[in-house]
Amino acid sequence: MFGRRKKGSAAEDAAGEAEQVVDSVDTEADDAERERVRLEPEPRPDGPWDSTEVRDPAEGRVDLGGLFVPGVDGMELRVEVAGDAIVAATVVLKDSAVQLQAFAAPKREGIWGEVREEIATGITQQGGVIDEVEGPLGWELRAQVPVQLPDGTGGFQVVRFIGVDGPRWFLRGVISGQGAVQPQSGGVLESIFRDTVVVRGEGPMAPRDPIVLKLPDDAQMVAEGVQQEEQAGSRFSGGMGQLQRGPEITEVR
Repeated sequence: MFGRRKKGSAAEDAAGEAEQVVDSVDTEADDAERERVRLEPEPRPDGPWDSTEVRDPAEGRVDLGGLFVPGVDGMELRVEVAGDAIVAATVVLKDSAVQLQAFAAPKREGIWGEVREEIATGITQQGGVIDEVEGPLGWELRAQVPVQLPDGTGGFQVVRFIGVDGPRWFLRGVISGQGAVQPQSGGVLESIFRDTVVVRGEGPMAPRDPIVLKLPDDAQMVAEGVQQEEQAGSRFSGGMGQLQRGPEITEVR
């Protein structure tokens, strides 16, 4: 004997099925998002390089320990300090600059997707503007970062965040100056980034720990106050908000 199903029950069943479909779509979207930011590092046929991929990392490069940075005529190289550790290097070339910083990363998972999202969120929360584009080095962020100008008023500085995942490391670059305002003029800075060699080392490191650098053997020490006076007329002297440089040691090449 067959019973008649109430209309209300049929409607509830349909709603339940629709909810399951929506949940399934949401889950697939979440999985796709996680897959997007957890991809394996892509091949790097043009660099940046791992130390195991280069016969002589010191050839034509400045030895900073965790990084070998290409030398370019007329460039100024600054290292940046956090506490007692040197954690970043900045190459200044005419009216542009690129900051280089390397981090430990998982062996089989790239972190640049996650890092881009975190940078974008942080800058937009400060009132900045972010544009994610595919540039010469892959996906990058072009940002207008709120800064305080030398006269005390508020303004924006245009910067480009670039990044590449390597074997157990991640290299981030921050391009400022004309290389950020006119990306087509940033070719030399992009070449410096590409030709940088990362020395991850074999020791255990937590993901995102900075790879510590060292001073080059022939570094020329310049007092921070003197350097700030020299930069008084520079477009970089206004600082970069959360990207503001720490104490610096300069090598003039």
